[in-house]
Amino acid sequence: MEEKVPPTLANTKPHLEKLTLGITRILEASPGVTKVQIIEKEPAERHMIASWELKNDCAMPEDLKNFYLMTNGFHMVWSVKLDDQPVPLGSLVINSIANLTQLTQSAMYTLPNSPTLEDLEDEEDEANEDQPEKPHFDSRSIIFELDSCNGNGKVCLVYRRTSPVAKESKIWFLDRALYWHFLTDNFTSYYRLLITHMGLPQWQYAFTSYGVSPQAKQWFNMYKPVTYNTPVLTEENDCFINKLDPSKVFKNKTKTLVPTKRGGTPHPPGSQKGSSSSSTKSSSGNPVRK
Repeated sequence: MEEKVPPTLANTKPHLEKLTLGITRILEASPGVTKVQIIEKEPAERHMIASWELKNDCAMPEDLKNFYLMTNGFHMVWSVKLDDQPVPLGSLVINSIANLTQLTQSAMYTLPNSPTLEDLEDEEDEANEDQPEKPHFDSRSIIFELDSCNGNGKVCLVYRRTSPVAKESKIWFLDRALYWHFLTDNFTSYYRLLITHMGLPQWQYAFTSYGVSPQAKQWFNMYKPVTYNTPVLTEENDCFINKLDPSKVFKNKTKTLVPTKRGGTPHPPGSQKGSSSSSTKSSSGNPVRK
């Protein structure tokens, strides 16, 4: 079996602590965080890497190769406790070698005259000083999926086909609108981003021009990534952000009752107690005060 039972933090093995760069201790000390789990995987064997390279005509980067020789993929999850129930929040994933597959078009689009990914190519998207040339969906690029991002996009290992055996690769993020966003030049830099952002939902969108969603920004402000230059954390003066207090968010809320002045059944705030009349009427209709 490739995967083992997730260990508890108290029993985390030294090599797993080294693999996570100590992020488990930071999460464990954060308010409301629970169930920090690492799914341990066996190291890959060298023949598995050689077989992948031969099958895909690509030379695997040395840093990624060394990573797989330590662990054949990576999967770490953590939750937060809301109303005494754990809710999954963080997810850190690196696909195993078997799942490091080439990004291809779905079979439903293979019918005659149906649109293809190549139809999305924009020849005006050229490289500039800040970013390299964007990947192409045609034969100019070879794209492999590193992380499916829980359906929020895809982190991809992208090769430029400049020779029979592709060697040059970079890490890109493909959003749900099929736009490319550059992340890092190598796998080591991307892995650091993954760890320092603690697998927060949609953290890859912090490196896009439109940023993360308002809901994800709330989680970013509660559990700030362990990094110093994430654009999403730069708050503008004219931008109001409802900051949450972790010490209050995860407490159970109880409804308090307001007691009446003369005893009796307590009434919730805002309700009115019925009052009785202090006078009666005589037989003639005139009020008679007691």
